[in-house]
Amino acid sequence: MDVIKFGLKYFKRNMPLAIITQIISFVAMAADLMLPLLSQMLIDYAIGNNPSDGRGIFSFLLNGKHGQIHSMKLFFTIAFVFMLLLIGRIILVYIRNVIRQRIGLDLETDLRVATYQKLTQLDSYTISQFNTGELLTTINSDTIMFKELFCRMIPNIFDSIFVLVTAVYLLANINAYLLIIPLIMTPFFVIALMKFKKSAMINYRNIRNSNSRMNLTVQENIEAVRLVRSFTNEEFEMEKFDASNENLKNSYIEQIKLSSKFEVIFSTIKQFAYIGTIAISTLLVIRGYMMVGYLVACSSYVMKIMDVISMINNSLFQVQQQLVSGQKMMNFMNTTSRIPDGQKLLTNKKPHIQFQDASLTIDGNKVLDGINLDIPYGKKIGIVGGTGSGKSVLLESLLRVHDVNNGKILIDGIDIKNYSLESLRNCFSFVFQEVFLFSNTIDSNIAYAEPETDKDNVIEVAKHAQAHNFISSLPDGYETIVGERGLGLSGGQKQRISIARALLKNSSVLILDDSTTALDVETEKKLLQEIKANYPDKTLLISAHRMSSVVDCDEIIYMQDGAIVERGSFKELMELGGHFAYVYNIQEAQKKSVIDFDSLANAAR
Repeated sequence: MDVIKFGLKYFKRNMPLAIITQIISFVAMAADLMLPLLSQMLIDYAIGNNPSDGRGIFSFLLNGKHGQIHSMKLFFTIAFVFMLLLIGRIILVYIRNVIRQRIGLDLETDLRVATYQKLTQLDSYTISQFNTGELLTTINSDTIMFKELFCRMIPNIFDSIFVLVTAVYLLANINAYLLIIPLIMTPFFVIALMKFKKSAMINYRNIRNSNSRMNLTVQENIEAVRLVRSFTNEEFEMEKFDASNENLKNSYIEQIKLSSKFEVIFSTIKQFAYIGTIAISTLLVIRGYMMVGYLVACSSYVMKIMDVISMINNSLFQVQQQLVSGQKMMNFMNTTSRIPDGQKLLTNKKPHIQFQDASLTIDGNKVLDGINLDIPYGKKIGIVGGTGSGKSVLLESLLRVHDVNNGKILIDGIDIKNYSLESLRNCFSFVFQEVFLFSNTIDSNIAYAEPETDKDNVIEVAKHAQAHNFISSLPDGYETIVGERGLGLSGGQKQRISIARALLKNSSVLILDDSTTALDVETEKKLLQEIKANYPDKTLLISAHRMSSVVDCDEIIYMQDGAIVERGSFKELMELGGHFAYVYNIQEAQKKSVIDFDSLANAAR
């Protein structure tokens, strides 16, 4: 029931139209249930010559005005009413199906929007608890499957119940003995349903899991195509794909086997019901309890009863698949982010940032340890240290990608946890270590923060990021389409585009998280000079492995094991002769060796 309640939250806006559609469906079903009665009248009164007993919904057709019994006029009158009901039913069923499909598409769209919106609200750590195949299945396949529950299965069950009740009433009016067969057969239907229901739930769960694994396998191979080819591991990946594909096939084969058993058992029960009805009806006709036309009508009604009981059972059987999808969606939507949103708006364009004894532990590992840092607006901070020292985590904590466990991070004296995530993150222009470019034009990628900005602004920030020259040299310039994740561009080119994208956002604080590693020293130097010259007032936070990247910063901090072990200006750190000075000297010596080697090579040429 929890899954149904969950779905009703999104279905309720379609409820009025769904109720109207259900009424239309009931009218269509009622018209269909009248047809056997007209068939009975054709046999007994138009073709046959039996006296009217004055009973029945259409007894008014036998009053002589519409034709005498056993006459062509009566035949055509009944045939006309038959066709009228048949055409009316067809039109109503068409209208019902079109509206239900429209409601279904609306619900599917709402569910997909809700799940995608939830995805964007969850923090990165929470999202990492789901594999990509699972997320794709939830947002795509599960939304389609779950909407079927409300737009096809439940309405079909209501239709079936309406037909069942009406057919039983009409059958009882003809002769109550004819209810014996449905009453005998119904327990067999119920027992069979209970037997298959549990197996169906398990099987549909296996199908969904197989689909998720298949999606994950394909997605990983799309992203890692270059890695796979460089290791010539195509055969191994093909074996993985074949295994996933085989599991998916076997899951569907199990479903087919189960459905086939289900269909055989219910078809057998229906055949027994049909034969039994013919036998009882024939006996009643022979004994004179009813006319021969009723035999046709009764067999039709009994078969309709068996059909709708079978349809209800079959729907309940298939509902298990929708409930599995609904349960997965409900679990995903009920997932809570570890980063709750605040209420206060951050409107100050000159934020003052402070770390007060900030510490962070992730999965038992202390990644930040007692960070104290004061960053007034406009200050330039360099953050250096070895791999795993906590540089990126420190910067990401400003955007609340992670929330510190102990201590505080303040902006203008207020804990950043009190600010709304949107206003907080708008305060920062962040360039991440791993560059992501969308499958779009270079112009659109740079203008991502402001899609309607002028082309001149895009060109200006590209120049500042040292990207304009190489972009202009491309055949289509700024209109060049880059592949997913920037395939087709070098690492340095992607980094410069991502820096241009951050500059165009023009936030108060610019963060470069080890985002110049793919640039040569000269290009990096020009880029940083351009940023400092054209954005002198902005707060600048630079994380880098290359010590030369931060020499001009107001303050440099050296991190190790999540803690700040050295801090000061470049001059102060060099005089200290600690970790920073040691690494800087090594890098400068390596740089000199490269320059000397290049000079020798040029001389040899």
